[in-house]
This record gives sequence, C-alpha cells and structure tokens, in this order.
Amino acid sequence: MRLNTTPLHQIHIDLGARMMAFAGFDMPVQYSSIKHEHMAVRNSVGVFDVSHMGEFAVTGPHAKEFVQHLVSNDVENLYDGKAMYSVMCNEDGGIVDDLLVYRFSEDDYMLVVNASNIEKDFAWAGTCNSVGAALSDRSGEYALIAVQGPNSTEVIQRLADVDVGDIKFYHFVVSESGGRLPAGVIISRTGYTGETGFELYCQRKDAVATWITIFEAGKDFDIQPVGLAARDTLRLESGYCLYGNDISDETNPLEAGLGWVTKLAKGDFVGSDKLRTIKAAGIDRKLVAFTMIDRGIPRTGYPIVDGTGMAIGVTTSGSQSPILSCGIGMGYVRNDTAFTSPGSEIFIEVRGKRLKALVKKPPLHK
Repeated sequence: MRLNTTPLHQIHIDLGARMMAFAGFDMPVQYSSIKHEHMAVRNSVGVFDVSHMGEFAVTGPHAKEFVQHLVSNDVENLYDGKAMYSVMCNEDGGIVDDLLVYRFSEDDYMLVVNASNIEKDFAWAGTCNSVGAALSDRSGEYALIAVQGPNSTEVIQRLADVDVGDIKFYHFVVSESGGRLPAGVIISRTGYTGETGFELYCQRKDAVATWITIFEAGKDFDIQPVGLAARDTLRLESGYCLYGNDISDETNPLEAGLGWVTKLAKGDFVGSDKLRTIKAAGIDRKLVAFTMIDRGIPRTGYPIVDGTGMAIGVTTSGSQSPILSCGIGMGYVRNDTAFTSPGSEIFIEVRGKRLKALVKKPPLHK
C-alpha cells in the first residue's frame, strides 16, 4: 500500500530520519536518538511534524449544537479563542476518538482528530449530525508543526506578530499578518509532551518555509527535530493516553481516567445514557500509570498480576523513561484500591518473569 506523506517529508529524508509507516503515513521515527530528542524537549525545545493529524470544520447556525451533542466535554465552556480536550463516544460509551475542539466563533469550530481515525471519525460525525451543521474534512489543507519545551515561548515569540506569552494554556490566536510566520497561522498553546509548547496550523504550501523559519529562530537553543519515538516517551512520562493503546472503542472515558472531560451533567450527548449507567454501577477496571522497580521494560499486552501471580490487568503502553532511567507504563487493572492507589504494588510479567512496579500519579517524571 502506498503511504501518504506530509508536506515536510523531503525535509525528514534530508535530515536522515528513520522513517516508518504510521496511520497510513510515512513518518519520521527518530533523527538522532530517542533519548537525545526526548531530552531536547524536556530541557530546551524540539519540533515535531504532526501534519498527519485530521482537521474537521464545523460551521453554520447549528455548529455549536452539533459539537455539544457529539463530544463529551461541555462546549458551553468554550469562547472565541479557546480550545478544549474531549472524547467522542459511540452509543455504548466506547471512545471513538479523543480530540481537540477549537472555537473561532459560535458558528465556527475545528475538531482535531487522530490520523489513524480520520475516515472513521468523519463518517461517525456525519451519522450524528441530525441538526444539519456544515461538516467538512479539511485535513488535506493543513500542516501542523508542534514546538515544545521550556524555550518554545521565546522561539515562537521571535517569529510571531502577537505576544505569545499572553496565550493561556488551551487558548489560541489566529495571526493576521503572521510576522515571520505565514498570515493566517493558528498559534495554539497546546501539546502532547507535558511541557510548555505551541502547535502551529498553517496551509500545506507554507509548511516547509515555516519549519525552516522555526529552526532559524531556535538556533541559540540547540533546537532539535523530534520523531514519533520520543513523542511516545514524552507523552507516556506525562501520563497522556494514546488512541489504539490506552483508549479505544472498547474502553470508556470513566475507566480511562477521563471523567474530567465527560460532563454527564451537561445534558444528553452521544453515549451519555450508557455512561450514566456505567457510572451508577461503578467501573470494573481503571487505567493506571506505573514505574518499574525491578529492571525491565513493560510492553503493550504484558499481563499485570498481583503478588500471588493472579491476573489483575494488562499493560496498554510501556517504554524506558529517559528522565527516570527505568521502565514506565500504563495499563488497566481491576478497580480495587489495592491496585489503583498511588504507591500500590503491582507486578508486570515480562518474558515469564514477574517484575515489581509501583502505581504512580502522572506526570511520572515530576
């Protein structure tokens, strides 16, 4: 199967990135080493090409009503220039996808979805659109570049025509003149690393020039390109879910620790009836984060057991933490405080060995 490419594909090749298939795209896994790229984001600034993500426009007089019905979070809390994290569910309460919702005006929203789910999400949103909002897939029009790390604000400030230090977390501005960035670029104070950072949405034709300009502005900070491998270790240290691993159509937001974006009191939305039933009955399992005490790296699908060897769950994500120099992971365990409370002792079966781990409250690296 022929893979899609982002508008920055040739830059990744020229930088010597190791490429791999991801969500139907040929994407950079790493440029130098996972640890080097990871630490660049934690200590200074790193740049990701995430142009494979999907963007849907929702417009018209019924836009707000539709988005409120589609997602679990409360759109009433949005105002112009504010974004929020949410999930959209199926009728059984399973997570169709996690996403960002941007409000430009009361009749103009943007939904940013995971690359692997673009077609599925767009089809599902269409079936939920009984009010007749204007829904369009704009994924092919945007490039998305994430600039993350403690020095990201100063890098972006060198380029922008607005005071980016005034952009609050989960807020955004649309730059009219652009400054050294292209006109119309969306500068969003969001990210997937647990660090200060920005995500820049621009037209695909402007992607290469924007990437080059960002790196010129970040030379003093030893700015680094960062691939998908370090993106995964960064989000895992921060305790952020990855769709397809930690959340899916088979998991609900209550057991995934996403009750904070599941506003059952706001009224009916897709899956809300089922989620109310689940909440009333209590969840059977819970997603937890953990750090390894014994040496070993947990991987997706590894069994989680108690001290007697009895199965209590399964690992959904795992890796080696560059910050902690130990294995870290996430997984679903039986909803029992003996296994879900921070400090609880659990065991991960790694190649037939039972290795000790401790449940921790994210972010794991802080």
